[in-house]
Amino acid sequence: MENYGLLSQNNVPVPLKSISVQVRVQDHVATVSSTLQYVNEEERPLEALFVFPLPADAAVCHFSAKIGEQEIVAEVQDRESARDQYDDAVSSGQQAFLLEESAESPDVFRLSVGCLSAGQNAAVTIIYITELAVQADHSLRFCLPAVLNPRYTPAGSGAGIVSEISSGCGAVPYTLTLSVHVSSPKPISKLESNCSLDSLVFLQSDHTQATVNLSPGHMFDKDFELFVFYQDTHQPSAIVETGVTTALPGSLMRDPVVMISLYPEFPEDVKKSQGEFVFMIDRSGSMGSMMNNGKGAKMRIESAKDTLLLLLKSLPMGCYFNIYGFGSHFESFFPKSVVYKQKTMDQALKRVKEMKSDMGGTEILPPLKHIYSQRCHSKHPRQLFVFTDGEVGNTKKVLDLVKSHAHSHRCFSFGIGEGASAALITGMDREGSGHAQFITDTDRMQPKVMQSLRFALQPAVVNISVDWTLPDGLTVETLSPPINVLFQGQRTLIYAQLKGESSGGSEGTVTVKYSLKDQPVTNQLHFCLKPTEETGLSIHRLVARTLIRSLEQEERSGVADVEGIRSRMVELSVQAGVSSVHTAFIAVNKDSRQTVKGPLQQRRVQTRDLNLFLPWLSLPVDTYAPLTDISKDTKCKSLVGESFSCLHIYYFCLFTLVYFLTDKCAGVFSADVADSPMFLRSKGQDCYSVLNRAPRRRRAAPEPQKDLLLQLVSLQKASGCWDLDATLADVFGKTEDELTNQKPAQVDGSVWATLLALIWLYGCKIEQQVEWQFVAMKAASWIGSQKVGDLSQCVCAGNVLLGCQVTKETLGI
Repeated sequence: MENYGLLSQNNVPVPLKSISVQVRVQDHVATVSSTLQYVNEEERPLEALFVFPLPADAAVCHFSAKIGEQEIVAEVQDRESARDQYDDAVSSGQQAFLLEESAESPDVFRLSVGCLSAGQNAAVTIIYITELAVQADHSLRFCLPAVLNPRYTPAGSGAGIVSEISSGCGAVPYTLTLSVHVSSPKPISKLESNCSLDSLVFLQSDHTQATVNLSPGHMFDKDFELFVFYQDTHQPSAIVETGVTTALPGSLMRDPVVMISLYPEFPEDVKKSQGEFVFMIDRSGSMGSMMNNGKGAKMRIESAKDTLLLLLKSLPMGCYFNIYGFGSHFESFFPKSVVYKQKTMDQALKRVKEMKSDMGGTEILPPLKHIYSQRCHSKHPRQLFVFTDGEVGNTKKVLDLVKSHAHSHRCFSFGIGEGASAALITGMDREGSGHAQFITDTDRMQPKVMQSLRFALQPAVVNISVDWTLPDGLTVETLSPPINVLFQGQRTLIYAQLKGESSGGSEGTVTVKYSLKDQPVTNQLHFCLKPTEETGLSIHRLVARTLIRSLEQEERSGVADVEGIRSRMVELSVQAGVSSVHTAFIAVNKDSRQTVKGPLQQRRVQTRDLNLFLPWLSLPVDTYAPLTDISKDTKCKSLVGESFSCLHIYYFCLFTLVYFLTDKCAGVFSADVADSPMFLRSKGQDCYSVLNRAPRRRRAAPEPQKDLLLQLVSLQKASGCWDLDATLADVFGKTEDELTNQKPAQVDGSVWATLLALIWLYGCKIEQQVEWQFVAMKAASWIGSQKVGDLSQCVCAGNVLLGCQVTKETLGI
């Protein structure tokens, strides 16, 4: 188990008193400064640990600690050198701080605090920079993880920092203040949040600057999400940032850099692409959790099933598809992808209804390998959709595998709930040339998934090139990875370094060219070379972070010059002052002279074997009373292992495990246990199979209200039509006789039913159009293929029957 927050060497949380966060949003970039105030209320010095997650692509560029009145600012050094300096400082009685990035996942950091005296206050400040992702509604999303407070993760892989974050609940004994300042060349339309905000205050009459504060009383028991809406969101933009005059000539930090934001526009006459659609659904135990704590919330697995229904109904006839469920093992609906038609769709829907969150832990690598081993279908590009609510211990291996097959597929990833790993979700979309979505709090999964389906149905863009035109004397070096994917309406970022001196002219041009269905397309942006005011070095540091990530992947690919790559990575990290896997932030308070007793706990801690049992610690004490006569069960002893150093812990864990493997469990087994890595190791043993079948007691969920939209969608045929029957009439609140009696004489029953379905969608569910748009397109296309007389008369009759006012043109027929 890995706690999140500041911890003593005995894994006891150091009380967190307050969090103060300042967020500065400049166009598409956010700079976040978080100050966390701790106090040691014990009567002895503490050696402490602080573990926290950040956005996967964030560039940590500052860390400082204020102990009493003494403030220490950390500097970036080679990781091993920093560790040695830290150990030397602590052993000599000095206060020291070491901030390291996880080698397992780039979105988790660990801060070691050498010594915190009795009664002493500590204020730690962390500053990072991150790009803001574009959402389905064209807003920019900023997320502040709630897990800066102590929390635990029920899964991990070996020693070290694990990045899975599980949701916490209940009141927290500290305060949070948060302020946001937004500035952009484009006017700000509005700011929205999943938390309560004070009124938005505009600082300029043109609405290009605004501030807003989080309302008092927020308990920080969930992620804070902010959505920024700009006017003319899809207008391309450029930010030019000046360098540091004291940096080495020719270095990244010395020269100006530019960040280009483009929104490619596709020709309207380009047809949608057929494809092979493979859906991977997380069926681990945690998918049995609720999507949120609100009234009427669904379990995550149920929401995923509803989404699969919508996806299956939206697929085009003649494409290929398959569905995989994965946990500790995986299974597929079909041995290989099959042609989409009525028979295969019905078979898949039957299996979808039977899906449960009953497959143990979370292992993504094996099903991915199996999918990639399957032959691709000619003229049907593979589109992979991955749904998961968790994290894996081998994130970088998963991402490397996705990248190695980027030429043969696109990967669309979906993080469900507060605990989904940002590094995994955004990394899979980046390496798989796809698109990532996060579904949190009260978000409906369906709109976000259907946006990704719209991207997946777009034809692949090939032969992408970026050309620059600059005044004489200036040259440019593109520093972003090569662009592998472009989607209609989706933002593309390009970073570049400007070198030399301009002999005249204040404007540059960037041109993106590509081919789409054998059609050449050109998108162009003219931009001002004058540096944007008050950007600090945020763009430089994002560029450095981008280059460091590329070097890390190159290192993992097994190239010959590993030492040379590491050396370049360390050099770049130190120059830019941003984190990397081979560097660390180190700060030493040389004025302190305190005796430090005992070894530090900040790394090499073996905790995984306790993961299985900690979710049960909240059970009543009398639960364990009958366990004194069962310690000789050899099968279960082999599962637990002999590695515990404390005998009472061993027997406690053994007794607890055996208790839940017997019929005495009476349904009190916790679903969280299934996500433990213990089960990943033991899935072939009898104990695992017994536990996996154990009854699980859950809180009785309230009877869900009927979702009429999903009910209507479930009745649609693969071809796009509906049958005229009682189940369809029930959706409309009518009887079958009412539908039949109002049918125009010259119209076939299926045509009439399909027209009514379209009218109902446009007349009663227009606010959810993003969810049913492909269902409606199939229906309109099917009607167009039928021989129908006067459609206008039919539409009028349908409007009268359903009480709508929809035109024939609106229906697209």
